[in-house]
Amino acid sequence: MTTHRALSYGPRLVASPTGRLIAVVLVQPTRAIENARPLPGEPGSVYARTLEQHDVLRKTLEYCGVEVTVFESHASDPYEVAAGDAAAAFADGAVMMRLTASSRRGEVDRMQSEFARIDVPIAGHIAAPGLLDGNDVVMAGNTAFVGVGTRGNELGRRGFAELARSHGFSVREVKLAPGVPALRSVVCAVSQDTIVLGGDKADASAFAGFKTIVLERGEELGAGVLCLDERHVIADIRYRTSLSIMRRAGIGVESIDLYDFTKIGVTPAMLALVLRRD
Repeated sequence: MTTHRALSYGPRLVASPTGRLIAVVLVQPTRAIENARPLPGEPGSVYARTLEQHDVLRKTLEYCGVEVTVFESHASDPYEVAAGDAAAAFADGAVMMRLTASSRRGEVDRMQSEFARIDVPIAGHIAAPGLLDGNDVVMAGNTAFVGVGTRGNELGRRGFAELARSHGFSVREVKLAPGVPALRSVVCAVSQDTIVLGGDKADASAFAGFKTIVLERGEELGAGVLCLDERHVIADIRYRTSLSIMRRAGIGVESIDLYDFTKIGVTPAMLALVLRRD
């Protein structure tokens, strides 16, 4: 485990889902990432490049004032790098997920052990036989959106919905188009009332009452940005049209190269497990 800055915690973890980002966990990529199946039309990821790009993400977060802890991977699954799958944080603690891929479920136990070490409280668990991956949850304002696609199951979504409602959130399910890796690959909240949406890859009707910034077809993964603060995000520089659309909409964008992750459907939002926001 490599720690780049000491973490300190007050009584609240995530006060606002799009508030100022204070602390995150990243999981270091391993050589297994070269075994991940790339998205249609994409080449495979290159391990050395993922290490470089992951380090740039860490440095960018730290430059923006975010406390970053990097955990070493202890699994052979290439998708452990998608740290956001393991948990979702509310104000008083983190909800531990039960991942769809059986090969990845040990990640949650390891993450919970690390949470105990750094004093992150646990607010609940998705219990068997429920399944839900954290990157299929997006929160904005007082609403929690839960993706309905190839991952997770009804029991997992129902269990999370009960926990979210107990924390004051209403819950909406969002149907995903075939082939979408996760909700956070094509949807991000950039403010309390504004959603960036990747074209027609998620059911836009689920976001009624929210402002939406819709990205063009072919750049849907450009919506998987990591929110640093209200209307300020980290994005993959590859999606240049999407960057322009977001900037014209008044979103501040820090663009970096994360191409070797987006090749396999892992976006900036999926790489970071958010622990604390103002």
